[in-house]
Amino acid sequence: MRRTPPQRRLLRAAAAVLLLSLTGCPPPAPEQDRLQLAPAEFAALPGWREDRLDDALAALRRSCARLAALAPDAAVGPQALGARAGDWRPACTAADAPNADARAVFEAHFVPFAAAGKDGAEGTYTGYYEPEIAVDAARSERFATPILARPPELVTVDLGQFREEWRNRTVSGHVVDGHLRPYHTRAQIVAGALAGRGLELAWAGDPVDVFFLHIQGSGVLRFPDGRQQRVAFDGQNGYAYTAIGAELVRDGAMALADVSMQSIRAWLAAHPAEAPALMDRNRSYIFFKTVPDGPWGAANVILTPERSLAVDTAFIAYGLPVFLDIDDPRSAGARLQRLMVAQDRGGAIRGPVRGDFFWGTGAAAGEAAGLMRSRGRSWLLLPRPLAERRAG
Repeated sequence: MRRTPPQRRLLRAAAAVLLLSLTGCPPPAPEQDRLQLAPAEFAALPGWREDRLDDALAALRRSCARLAALAPDAAVGPQALGARAGDWRPACTAADAPNADARAVFEAHFVPFAAAGKDGAEGTYTGYYEPEIAVDAARSERFATPILARPPELVTVDLGQFREEWRNRTVSGHVVDGHLRPYHTRAQIVAGALAGRGLELAWAGDPVDVFFLHIQGSGVLRFPDGRQQRVAFDGQNGYAYTAIGAELVRDGAMALADVSMQSIRAWLAAHPAEAPALMDRNRSYIFFKTVPDGPWGAANVILTPERSLAVDTAFIAYGLPVFLDIDDPRSAGARLQRLMVAQDRGGAIRGPVRGDFFWGTGAAAGEAAGLMRSRGRSWLLLPRPLAERRAG
């Protein structure tokens, strides 16, 4: 497969952003919401004493390894937060100590703050997981839906490299006649816009499985000979994600209270003639790469089941511990009180009091993730140097 040299891709990206600035094309609209933080005490966090924190400490260590590669004064996360990589150093050093006590590390090196946004302190938390999908290496009548690698002409521009106020914003497309243009939509790609180019990593038997693989962002491919291959997110076509559950509600085909991954799958299975058009309303399309291990989050760390959280990076920095007190989807009336670490992001995650809870790999994780639409509160645990700097 012919690939564009990295230098040329970088030049194209830079030229595209320059043209955006010169022609006056606006960047993505800034968020109107704002993260509000109120100091709290660990004793005020519901269920803090009962949470077993060893897995959370293991997740933090993975973020620490990533942060250690940055200069101490390197900015981490949104400008308004004011975090720097060095803020985590004392906590990371303590976490790496032999026989480190997880609770002692968090209580000594972090300060909890209750989070709120424009709509208050309570937000919505959904779930995601790593699906397992039956595939084959070659196309056949049974396996006819491709899982595609990133096409070489797809350019993703980090706008924050050009203006500070655009930090954590990206735009994707392809260069046509020296201009960055929108890329193919999901409907166009499904119809064959990229066919015949050797981008197929594997062929799946169920287009609905592939659709949900795109939503989850990673997965495990299972071949007929028993071989397994992990795939991870490697780019997106640049279009905003559209939730087809919300489309079903808008159409009057489903009540909001009934929307779940399971109910959406059931609707698609019951309406095979209408299913493709409904899925095509989501113009977003995800490209994948094979990886030897995982699953990997957007923070470039391996996710920890039930301890990694996808967040809106316009408000929350990767590596921040986030304590949740939310509805437990597995049991009516129960609470899920858990310390997580911000290590991923998702196209549907918008706002300072919002998150996607990573449940793990396989069917059981998918069952919990598919049912999850929990309401509740969150607390950010700021590294003590950052908390003290903000207080000053």
